[in-house]
Amino acid sequence: MTDTSTPAVFAEPTRRVPGRWIAFFAIAWLGVWMAQLAPIQKLLPDQVQRQLGSSSWVDSVVAFGIISGLSGVCAIVAYPLTGALSDRTTSRFGRRRPWIAAGALVFALSLMLLGLQTTIVGIGAFWCLALTGFCILTAALTATISDQVPVGQRGFVSGWISAPQAIGIILGVALVTYVFVGALVGYAAMAVLLVLLVLPFLALPDAVLPAELREAMTVRGVVQGLWISPREHPDFGWTLLSRVLVNLGNAFGTSLLLYFLEFGLRDAHADDDLLILILIYMVFVIVASLVLGRLSDRLGRRKAFVFLSSAVQGVAALLLAFVPALPVAMVAAGLLGLGYGCFLSVDQALATQVLPDPENRGKDLGIMNIALAVPQAVAPLFGAMIVAALGGFAGLFVLSALFAFAGALAVARVKTVR
Repeated sequence: MTDTSTPAVFAEPTRRVPGRWIAFFAIAWLGVWMAQLAPIQKLLPDQVQRQLGSSSWVDSVVAFGIISGLSGVCAIVAYPLTGALSDRTTSRFGRRRPWIAAGALVFALSLMLLGLQTTIVGIGAFWCLALTGFCILTAALTATISDQVPVGQRGFVSGWISAPQAIGIILGVALVTYVFVGALVGYAAMAVLLVLLVLPFLALPDAVLPAELREAMTVRGVVQGLWISPREHPDFGWTLLSRVLVNLGNAFGTSLLLYFLEFGLRDAHADDDLLILILIYMVFVIVASLVLGRLSDRLGRRKAFVFLSSAVQGVAALLLAFVPALPVAMVAAGLLGLGYGCFLSVDQALATQVLPDPENRGKDLGIMNIALAVPQAVAPLFGAMIVAALGGFAGLFVLSALFAFAGALAVARVKTVR
């Protein structure tokens, strides 16, 4: 039963979204993930390595990590700020659509300009700008789940964020490796595909916020809004902590896989074997995110799925740490995909159910999204430092497992969601 005292634009959605909405949502995310992950996995490391010349791989990863870390700082600012602005947008096109369009354009133009850079400073500056566009776009996209998708459908719909991520990484890397070869052509191709794949979602309706319901926005208010008291909203705090820990664990386990193959396993076919590992990872992410996301909807349970998915990722990392061999890495890739695919879909649904305030969904989900973007951004830098300090990859993967297990324990503390 709907609370008639709540304005429609802020009310919990009750009407199921149709297949057309889900299809356009998934297509948009495919474009987003290709545009972000192909640069992270292939274009950006190659571009940095070319500028450093014959420096050691550790120097290359540290330089790449510094760039990623700076982009993570941009994400910390862009996610909640964009969310807060979209919460208060009174455009006739809706609250989220203008920001989806703006984010896609900033992201795409930045990628094109990034392909022209010939200095480390230029590469860093335009990657930070590109990731800012990514944050603007994805902050608005994820807010549409809370705005339009009923609770009983959110696990399945959230699966269509993670399944395209798995497809996007293998498709994007394959395209820039074998079809659109070279930095300039590769970045331009990802930018064009991003815009083309986001466009269909912009044709869907978006609720308009009446001007009289818009909350005043001040710099002080935005800064204060970034703090959500874990004492007053403990379930939001535990969910956020779990998300930080699990994503950091996953990032430690996956961000240096190419270097692990090349220098840890002395694999003469590291590039080809990386694609095989990504393919295995992709298959399990897709299956887990869609099947287990829908199962969590049917059972009305989230915590158990998030707990088990986090623990499975920890087991996969321990396999990489203590049995460093290519066949074992393939098994670990499958377990990582199974765990992370389930985690991405169900945890996203869980996050939408612990938001403190329906009027600030965009801002609060923006804070949640920081826990997704920042660990991925800082992991290469800290991962390289850990490998260099410990003289190998085993310590890195053990640390990855510990973060994953800690994330499982954190989500077990959530009380209001089963």
